[in-house]
Amino acid sequence: MVDSQRSDTDDPCHEFHIVGIGASAGGLEALEALFSAIPPNSGMAYIVIQHLSPDFKSHMDDLLSRRTSVPVHLVTDGMKVERDHIYLMPAKTEMVISGGNLHLTAKSAPRSLTHPIDQFFRSLANDIGRYAIGVILSGTGSDGSRGIKSIHEAGGLVIVQDPTTAKFDGMPANAQSTGIVDLCLSPTAIADAMVKYVKDGLTAETLSE
Repeated sequence: MVDSQRSDTDDPCHEFHIVGIGASAGGLEALEALFSAIPPNSGMAYIVIQHLSPDFKSHMDDLLSRRTSVPVHLVTDGMKVERDHIYLMPAKTEMVISGGNLHLTAKSAPRSLTHPIDQFFRSLANDIGRYAIGVILSGTGSDGSRGIKSIHEAGGLVIVQDPTTAKFDGMPANAQSTGIVDLCLSPTAIADAMVKYVKDGLTAETLSE
């Protein structure tokens, strides 16, 4: 029988969970719904990796700030990640996390095919292990499907948006096809599940019942 609760007290290397959130086409609506349901004191940090056009200025920080009281930051190189904050990757960059700090590099070929979500998820798994949570929201393509494997192998939690609730179901469906997704939920339900997982210590098995 699987225990319905976890214990994070035996791992002193990291103090809080960090949620990597991958989104692409149709991701704004999903992000707004997700963060509208996140309490201001969840104890988690949230890092959004979104496919952004290099030709247009993103107003994501302003739009999300209208939906949540959690502080929203556009990442600058070397920024330290703190709990109960939201971090957005700037356009024309790729990002990794190391030692709890976010590091940016300029995209060398703006028009080439890149997988920024996979890259960030791999670095997140390597940096904090089982304290990593990977979330895949609406989008086209398969970015994130490789990165969630790293999070899964590190003992972290993998959640995808229910494809039936996504404006574009490519990314969630491709992630789900890996067979390692712990939970498949609507954006609002994702917020609730993460809080129960982190604050109440419920297992993924219990949350999926």
